Amino acid sequence: MLSFVIFGTLFIFLGLGIHVFKWHFLISGYNTMSKEKKAKVDIEGLARLFGIYSYINGSVLILAGILYGLGLKFVIAPAIIIFIVMTISLLIKAQKFDGNIFDEAGKLRKGAGKQYVIPLIITFAGIVFVAVLLTFSSQSTKVTFQEDGIQIHGMYGEIYRWEDIKTVKLMDELPNIELRTNGSALGSKLKGYFRTTELGSVKLFVNTKNPPFIYLETESGITIFNIDDKDDTNEIYMGILNKID
Repeated sequence: MLSFVIFGTLFIFLGLGIHVFKWHFLISGYNTMSKEKKAKVDIEGLARLFGIYSYINGSVLILAGILYGLGLKFVIAPAIIIFIVMTISLLIKAQKFDGNIFDEAGKLRKGAGKQYVIPLIITFAGIVFVAVLLTFSSQSTKVTFQEDGIQIHGMYGEIYRWEDIKTVKLMDELPNIELRTNGSALGSKLKGYFRTTELGSVKLFVNTKNPPFIYLETESGITIFNIDDKDDTNEIYMGILNKID
């Protein structure tokens, strides 16, 4: 995936800038500190920590992008998990280099707890957000028939009105997927908006390991979906045909 390679390269470049070339002004929070507070920060140690963080994440993203391009779709989820763990670790460890929060003995200064709490809250909120996102993204696609149309439930889901459906097809293969533009890709489960070679931008609700796939074309574009069970997918396809005929 080209976007992973690009972001990985940017991460490594950013790490080099802060760690090697000492572009410390790029460190969020440090550049807005007063001279007195900056003097209490171990900026060399903090820059080294950020450099390690950037080198590891950049390398993982580049490797994941290359492996994904070779057909190993499962590498995306581990890459995201590594990124999350590294970011949490950075937020926590970075505080140790701030002499405004911790003294020379590594103990929390009196009254500095409030500053330390903010990164922890951000970290916790990030964990919750990612956990919720992963939970919803990993769920199987749920489809129900309504009086006015067919509804795909969950993230990115919507109701497709019978009169808006122009074409419906049952296919054994997906178009070639070039890029995820706004969605999730957890292993074989793809949800959201993706760019394809043959059809351009499409919305996917698919488990790539369980063909066939239903191609649904409306005025707003093409949506492709399937259910984990092959027979259920076929049954839904026949149900749509009966409704629009």
